[in-house]
Amino acid sequence: MRSTRRLTVPAAAAGLLLVLAACGDPGSGGGSADPTAADAGGGTVCEPVAGDQLVVLDDDQGLQNADNIIPAVNAAAAAADPALVPLLDGVSAALDTDKLIQLNKAVDIDRQTSTEAAEQFVADESLAADDASVGAGKSVVIGAANFSESATLSEIYAAVLRSAGYTAEVQTIGNRETYLPALQSGQITLTPEYAATLAEFLNTQANGPDAEPVASGDPDATVAALTTLGADADLTFGAVSAAQDQNAFAVTSAFAEEHDVSTLSDLATACDGGVVLAGPAECPERPFCQIGLEETYGITVSEFASYDFGLIGDAVRSGEASIGLVLSSDGSLAS
Repeated sequence: MRSTRRLTVPAAAAGLLLVLAACGDPGSGGGSADPTAADAGGGTVCEPVAGDQLVVLDDDQGLQNADNIIPAVNAAAAAADPALVPLLDGVSAALDTDKLIQLNKAVDIDRQTSTEAAEQFVADESLAADDASVGAGKSVVIGAANFSESATLSEIYAAVLRSAGYTAEVQTIGNRETYLPALQSGQITLTPEYAATLAEFLNTQANGPDAEPVASGDPDATVAALTTLGADADLTFGAVSAAQDQNAFAVTSAFAEEHDVSTLSDLATACDGGVVLAGPAECPERPFCQIGLEETYGITVSEFASYDFGLIGDAVRSGEASIGLVLSSDGSLAS
């Protein structure tokens, strides 16, 4: 799994990780396959449909692991301060994938700072604490990985905690291999995390690189496994949010309308003769990419086009591919 994450375009930081583990590093290609692939096996070949707006098709059979955002907290700090985690849970309750997309758009595309986007989110969602004295005299350090989404989430946590009277500092600490030991030791108090990625990171730490996976497409089961592993790693967790940043597959809204598809299962039915898939070079060999589409959904990939990760969305928009691998929280998905 990835050591942190990121494959968003300006924020391609902190390890890229589910996509790294799932679909490999971004391919070095830039070429595209002929989008008018002939149907080799009968059925309807759904050729690309150009359009400005991308939409993510619902992963209705749970191909991808549940990388829901969840606050990870030093266990000793949480035990010593019972007010801490409930404040973070308020953020989780307010956050979903659409709102995360908008936050990423604000920072990565509209060029707000993470602090500005966080403060606006806290105001819009009325997340300020009711009791401005609960954290008086208490200090917390929030560790952010070195990509913009993590920085923005960290600033949201900080703004909520400051509204409760805490002295809250955000420190950018780097990738998971760097910040997790700091979190476990108490050098930092808490950090935004990703349920499936962290669960597998802790799983391989505890049980070796060949450990049976514990993460799945089920957020509840994944968080249960994460909680168990965290207890042995001096970590505790707040409530899991509905917001997910994980591998996803997108088509243009024009394609979705033309073929009446909103899920990957719909795509398999409507385009039973094949689609042109855009992804990083390793996608055809990865279980969360082309192999997963074929084996989990029965989708026929009539042609594959290799692109650097940051160019995949543009390839789909321009009509060079029917469907492409993206991240579910990418700011460019904002409507």
